[in-house]
Amino acid sequence: MKPIVEIARQVGISEEHLEQYGKYKAKLAAELWDDIKDRPDGKLILVTAMNPNPAGAGKTLTTIGLSQSLNLIGKKTVAALREPSLGPCMGIKGGATGSGKAQILPADEINLHFTGDIHAITSAHNLLAAMVDNHIHHGNALRINTKKIVWKRAMDMNDRALRNIVVGLGDGNGMTREDGFMITTASEIMAILCLSENIDDLRERLNQIIVGYDQDDQPVRANDIQAVEAMCVLLKDAIKPNLVQTIEGTPVLIHGGPFANIAHGCSSVVATKTALKLADYVVTEAGFGADLGAEKFFNIKCRKAGLTPSAAVVVISVRALKFNGGVKVADLQAEDLQAVKRGFENVKRHIENIRKFGVPAVVAVNHFITDAQAEIDTVFELCRELGVEASLSSVWEHGGAGGVDLAEKVARAAEQSSEFHFLYNEEQSIQTKVETIVREIYRGSDVVYAPAALKTLRKVEEMGLSHLPVCMAKTPYSFTDRADVLGAPTNFTISVSEIRLSAGAGFIVVLTGSLMTMPGLPKKPAAESLYVDSKGQINGLS
Repeated sequence: MKPIVEIARQVGISEEHLEQYGKYKAKLAAELWDDIKDRPDGKLILVTAMNPNPAGAGKTLTTIGLSQSLNLIGKKTVAALREPSLGPCMGIKGGATGSGKAQILPADEINLHFTGDIHAITSAHNLLAAMVDNHIHHGNALRINTKKIVWKRAMDMNDRALRNIVVGLGDGNGMTREDGFMITTASEIMAILCLSENIDDLRERLNQIIVGYDQDDQPVRANDIQAVEAMCVLLKDAIKPNLVQTIEGTPVLIHGGPFANIAHGCSSVVATKTALKLADYVVTEAGFGADLGAEKFFNIKCRKAGLTPSAAVVVISVRALKFNGGVKVADLQAEDLQAVKRGFENVKRHIENIRKFGVPAVVAVNHFITDAQAEIDTVFELCRELGVEASLSSVWEHGGAGGVDLAEKVARAAEQSSEFHFLYNEEQSIQTKVETIVREIYRGSDVVYAPAALKTLRKVEEMGLSHLPVCMAKTPYSFTDRADVLGAPTNFTISVSEIRLSAGAGFIVVLTGSLMTMPGLPKKPAAESLYVDSKGQINGLS
């Protein structure tokens, strides 16, 4: 690794604008924005993917590798990614900093506590929860209806036992009531931090958080609880982007980490806008497949921040295509051209969806050594039939050099004039927005709402907030709300189980199927493979 001051110097950041956390990572001082805000913006490249599956596609790997490749062909490039959550790191996913020769460093620190941003968000979230219960304990002057408190607790870990709990048990411990935990990456405060432009914007958004409703069914906000200024104190450093580097020395801004299945799935607006002023090209990613991350990146993040993406990369792999084509994980190494063709229907739909936003797409085929040449040839032929550029990416093995062809094709796509537009208008009703996404992105035919969801929907309309964009909370593994339905299904029904208003973040969360905002650990968690040796070296975090 190079010293972080050297990485900063590559993109014109002086040491006075760095708040260093050791030799290899730093936060960017708020004053940096005043120095760079009048510079022209670079081109924004979104990396998305087909629906994730056990076979693996390699979206983060490709994002990192592409940023290195663009630098190799002479495009001054910065990557902008999300911060990993401890829940998936200790659960099923492991680390989220790439691998091979397309990694972000220092990987172990980034995957664990990093600069404390997620801890700060957890603390701010739970401070507000504690102050709500404390207000009720000391007389409840705001007349909060204890059956209509909507602000849960949060922690950055997968723990299904905490989804539904009872608080206040025991004498003198406050009001006994039902409560629960969500994972921090699903917290509205995470979404707020990632959509805020600066500390003042952050404060205003925190003010708007609805913690519950009073006896007259009127919203009670964080500002009413007198919690906002203390929350800002806890978040004053977390709002600043973090600067690190790839294995080849490409600058990377890592900041914020909302999940894309239960939140909006994009890194922070502050980091993205800063990167656009520092580089000619900014490579960012959105969580999970394009049906979730890319849709929310376009309809929520770009709408809120005034961003215009220049191109999108859809990451696929031959293995993932075969899995979507019905092949079991144990049999993925065997050549199967028919399974590749069946699985490509999933990719085809994602590409069609990207084009609906007016954004040119390039397909990145993440190469595995087990891929048969005939399978690769089949993928390229299918891409040609669809009229989309494709490139075989070997950044895991060769780093930036393994993605030069991809970088050149992405750069050509980004040079086209942008025709970017949103999928729906803010003025449309909540139900119209939901149905538009279901029909246009998922290809479903109907939406069914649970009675409780309809009740919340009417309340949001009554409050005059139906103009907000919708954030669909859905399984990432399928276009449907059922994880086991693979490929490219059509004419299905999406079931809306719950609607939540994130008034501070500025969107409406629509929960579908049986999706949980607090994941559980798998039978064999990744945590079982972690250990630290006598020299302090962490092993097993991959």
